[in-house]
Amino acid sequence: MSGHGTPIPMTSRRASPLKGEAHVPGDKSISHRSLILGAMAVGETKISGLLEGEDVLDTAKAMQAFGAEVVNHGGGEWSVFGVGVGGFAEPGNVIDCGNSGTGVRLIMGAMATSPITATFTGDASLNKRPMARVTDPLALFGAQSVGREGGRLPMTIIGAAEPVPVRYEVPVPSAQVKSAVLLAGLNAPGKTVVIEREATRDHSERMLAGFGAKITVEDTEEGRVITLTGQPELKPQVIAVPRDPSSAAFPVCAALITPGSDVLVPGIGLNPTRAGLFYTLQDMGADLTFENPRTEGGEPVADLRAKYSPEMRGIEVPPERAASMIDEYPVLSVVASFASGTTMMAGVKELRVKESDRIDAMAKGLRANGVTVEEGEDWWSVEGCGPEGVKGGGTAESFLDHRIAMSFMVMGMGAQNPVSVDDGSPIATSFPIFERLMGDLGAHITRSNG
Repeated sequence: MSGHGTPIPMTSRRASPLKGEAHVPGDKSISHRSLILGAMAVGETKISGLLEGEDVLDTAKAMQAFGAEVVNHGGGEWSVFGVGVGGFAEPGNVIDCGNSGTGVRLIMGAMATSPITATFTGDASLNKRPMARVTDPLALFGAQSVGREGGRLPMTIIGAAEPVPVRYEVPVPSAQVKSAVLLAGLNAPGKTVVIEREATRDHSERMLAGFGAKITVEDTEEGRVITLTGQPELKPQVIAVPRDPSSAAFPVCAALITPGSDVLVPGIGLNPTRAGLFYTLQDMGADLTFENPRTEGGEPVADLRAKYSPEMRGIEVPPERAASMIDEYPVLSVVASFASGTTMMAGVKELRVKESDRIDAMAKGLRANGVTVEEGEDWWSVEGCGPEGVKGGGTAESFLDHRIAMSFMVMGMGAQNPVSVDDGSPIATSFPIFERLMGDLGAHITRSNG
């Protein structure tokens, strides 16, 4: 599949119960950060379990363009020979980040405090997404940016020749913005401070500390205060990337709504800033258990077992949980369709500016398949049809969004009638083995173009 090419219409229909083990790919957030921080260290960083989806491969190409040597040994094993903090070279061509908002925003941060210029672009979806949320704080360091109207790609960043440290309060919960500021702070003298009123995924903080940066995190009355001391020499690391909880969401949720299913998803990262979906599903009454809990590479990990759960009920998802599950609301809304009662999701305006407007995209697709949805700017609710009560039979538009496409493929596994998407090609950006993995469990997904 290609997230950049010809549309691939796909259809999912009810088949046998889902059974077996689902070995999902490596965590996308950690994969991006491993490549970027490896490129900013001095020496060889060894990475195993790297997610080899298009988003991460685009970040690997970008690190090469900035002067790092990136070697793919096969089987998810990679090496990055870094150039050190402040050692990025000016790229010779435009940096294409494909579909990845994480990739482009983190790379912008990493280069913004070096005296180089780089131009960034992406696919049709990424080029619609707002970049001012990152370029505004980067301007405080002294970086300049020139882009399309509304702060959109293609965009040129002129790095600061004499960067200054920054104190920045993140206006909306965003791990991408926080991480971009911290990465920029690496090559600024003194202390860069980021304040979060609401905690977001903390992979950057954990990994920066692992690479040898001096970084502290304090919970205060004004929020979570992260202080980074600039201009360290980052030390290369050996990184084992845990499996992606956002990818695990799809086989887990499919098992919960498909009669007779029992699926084990091994080795899933359960960082507290990422695991909100699984706790929400348990609150709904899902038969979802954590087996063999352990710590790998500084991250909590467990094996997830999900079984068909006809007793699930709608709940009000705590708004403060939104940051820990922001990417999982689309597939949660599918599960909510099979629950009894209404599921309310509030505090989720960030969904409006993801790869698509995910509230609008899911609402349209759910309605096309017989589900009642209400929505506002910052909330939406799904009226459950009960177990085996979703009619299906509709076609959803994916809006070039991988999570929208996969969510409706999951819906088809439990609905009365097949569910289709107009274009499943974006799935390759984050979960290139999705079709094969789900098929091995017993799902029936077909491509309309053969």
